[in-house]
Amino acid sequence: MTTTTPRAAWALILAASAILMITMAARLTTGLFLSPLNTATGLGIASISFAMAVGQFMWGASQPVFGAVADKYGSVPVIVLGAVLLAVGLAATPFVSTQWGLLVTLGILSASGAGAGSFSILIGATAQRLPAERRAFASGFINAGGSFGQFVFAPLVQFLIATTGWITAMLALAATSLLTIPLAWPLRGKPPAQSAVGHGDLTLGRQVREALRDRSYLCLHAGFFTCGFHIAFLVTHLPGEVALCGLPGTVSATALGLIGLFNIAGSLTAGALAQRYRMKWLLALMYGSRGVIIAAYLLAPKTAWTFYVFAAALGFTWLATVPPTAGLVGKLFGTRYLATLFGLTLLSHQVGGFFGAWLGGLAFVRFGDYTWMWYADIALALLAALVNLPIREPKPVPAAAAA
Repeated sequence: MTTTTPRAAWALILAASAILMITMAARLTTGLFLSPLNTATGLGIASISFAMAVGQFMWGASQPVFGAVADKYGSVPVIVLGAVLLAVGLAATPFVSTQWGLLVTLGILSASGAGAGSFSILIGATAQRLPAERRAFASGFINAGGSFGQFVFAPLVQFLIATTGWITAMLALAATSLLTIPLAWPLRGKPPAQSAVGHGDLTLGRQVREALRDRSYLCLHAGFFTCGFHIAFLVTHLPGEVALCGLPGTVSATALGLIGLFNIAGSLTAGALAQRYRMKWLLALMYGSRGVIIAAYLLAPKTAWTFYVFAAALGFTWLATVPPTAGLVGKLFGTRYLATLFGLTLLSHQVGGFFGAWLGGLAFVRFGDYTWMWYADIALALLAALVNLPIREPKPVPAAAAA
């Protein structure tokens, strides 16, 4: 049982939401720097895309590692370390001019730092302190914080790039990332002890081994792979797609901001619906709708308003997959090792992210546009919708009944 008071619960949720707002803003605006980096370094779109793709993978790979540390020692040391890594990586990027340099700064340091202050650590830290009936809402609210960061920072970063230059914009992001250190204060201390579902004495290693043999858990990984592919491709290459259509950079920044704005509504809606309906149905619906939305975009004339409507529609499902995915992991295995187990699903998410960012750059170099990437997006969306259907999930228990 948890003993968190309502006031303390809100302090936890708001702090986690604010931290995610900053770390996700730093991560999801990197696509705006692709063209300026290419101009400054002359490395080529494919080479820079590869460095950003490695960053996508490292953001995911770092989360189960940092999640395991947070499960054992608490989340604050992890968040502080992440803030330092994120700030150093971003601040050092303007001073490197080789692909290896970008691999270290954007691909390893800043991406790992953002991972240490991301979903698995923040949702895990709050879920371990909250009663079961409040966890889905908390996950949705925290996730909305990340989307709000994208909404606020995408146009702001684009404005800074246009008015003061990309170096100043990146240094400003580096300084802002350090604000996550004082925001971590409400998350201090180790969470109350809670058992894994059905196995109070499970060690972390045994819990991970059992999870990896569970078909439902593997289905979550497969669906989340697709989610990462979609997101990384868009945040990295949407500015390039907009430029191919002869539209200014403000359109891509506005579109990225709209994705974040509408995902606030999507995340809160997903968190609320997850308390009443099976989460696997919500995931199947969100993935399937992405295929329809992308197909409609391909058929539409490429105007600024087409991108805005596309961004709004896609944004509603953007990272709204996180609350039901985290909720299902908690349902299947309990919250004792949630940061680790959910972190592993985020690793699969970012393996997809690696391919989405990297293959997008290769497709542009090979074909001169992103048409085949859009087709791949549609196919993967439909497969992700189907793969969530076999997940075993009990019917949700209403909050009143749980109380």
